[in-house]
Amino acid sequence: MAFLVFALSLGYGFYLLWHNAPGLSLQPAASSPTPPLRGRLEAADGTPLALSTPEESRLYPLGLSATQLLGFGERASGRGLAGLELDLEPLLSQGQGLRLTIQPQIQAIAEKALWRGAQSAHADWGTALVMEAQTGRLLAVANAPPFDPTAPRKSAQEDLSWRNHAFTQALEPGSTIKSLTAAVLLEEGVARLGTRVYAPMSRRVAGWTINDVVKHPETLTLAEVLRYSSNVGITILAERLPKATLYRYLERLHLMDKALLPPPHPGVVVQVASPLVRPLARWGPAEYANATFGQGFLITPLHLAAAYNTLAAEGTYRQPLLFEGTSGKSAQVFRPEVAQDIRRALAQGMTENARLAGYTLAGKTGTAQVVVDGRYSNEVYTALFAGFVPAEKPRVTVVVVIFHPRGGRIHGSQVAAPIYREIAAGLLALWGIPPQLAPPSPGGNLVR
Repeated sequence: MAFLVFALSLGYGFYLLWHNAPGLSLQPAASSPTPPLRGRLEAADGTPLALSTPEESRLYPLGLSATQLLGFGERASGRGLAGLELDLEPLLSQGQGLRLTIQPQIQAIAEKALWRGAQSAHADWGTALVMEAQTGRLLAVANAPPFDPTAPRKSAQEDLSWRNHAFTQALEPGSTIKSLTAAVLLEEGVARLGTRVYAPMSRRVAGWTINDVVKHPETLTLAEVLRYSSNVGITILAERLPKATLYRYLERLHLMDKALLPPPHPGVVVQVASPLVRPLARWGPAEYANATFGQGFLITPLHLAAAYNTLAAEGTYRQPLLFEGTSGKSAQVFRPEVAQDIRRALAQGMTENARLAGYTLAGKTGTAQVVVDGRYSNEVYTALFAGFVPAEKPRVTVVVVIFHPRGGRIHGSQVAAPIYREIAAGLLALWGIPPQLAPPSPGGNLVR
């Protein structure tokens, strides 16, 4: 009996020791917290663009649409490696989702036209942006060729299709810049669209020869300088401005900004390639002349779209927006009548490859030689088109860039302008805007 009492006492003592010992408990051990699912990325209307489920690491419900913008991550961990998946890693990894300004229908319109156009031109790559004129919201950011983020990936050297060239590729904008130079001339009161200038097919500036490509009369108005895309004409007219004045306008158009997009969250930055513009102190006569027609400095297609949108927004620069709920800076750069005059001149001088029967569109071609091994190449070009839809009261600004087109068709009018026209046709149909019966006004067939 005494042994039994001793045993019971000993057992009870062990129970008390276990029950009261620090860190010990008879309760079941709590399971470790489940990591949050990676945050969703959605389009402006709520359509999921990228999402995660417990069974799948990452899904892209719209397939190939906007995949270069979205980017991709590691297959095992899901950690972002490129695009928004990388830039937004601090938010997405904590389960926070974001809604973009992208509109799926407009994204699809831009991609369909761009993919077909870039393939037809046998180009290395292409990009197209659609920016809402009065808000700065990016409605489409398209890249070509198409990219499948779920397919086995090649190295960056083997495959460029995963890159968001709209944000990450800085390039010379070529003759698209002439429209902005012309706007500066009008804003500063040193020229009007009817101002005439003697413009031979070539001229020498500080030991360098500037040539025109399109045959034209020797005397041109400023409007005709835009129509014929005359390098000579724009450089002569721009000599009426101090170099510092044009440089100041490039700054006001944010063509030198490194961080162009407002962040969706403090400390979270969407990467955009930095422009490369010589400081004013290094602008000699030749460098200044080149700058007036878009040569000698590098900007991204996003920078070009935002600057051109100033002409669509009646002279007001609006910071481009990619995330719903963010707000950007805005500032008046040109008087409204200046923006209207430039759009009118561009509409009258449109290349035929950008025209659309029954509608008035406006825009400017560009063709830029690419520097290869330290020299301008005679084989590698960038073809561009920047314009508005429609011309009278633009709803959007559209920029198209085709890099290294081949097969004898290298100019912006030949490869970029038709893509712009197809995008414009799709937008006008989406918006339900019927064509007008009046024929379009005659214009020149620019090849630059």
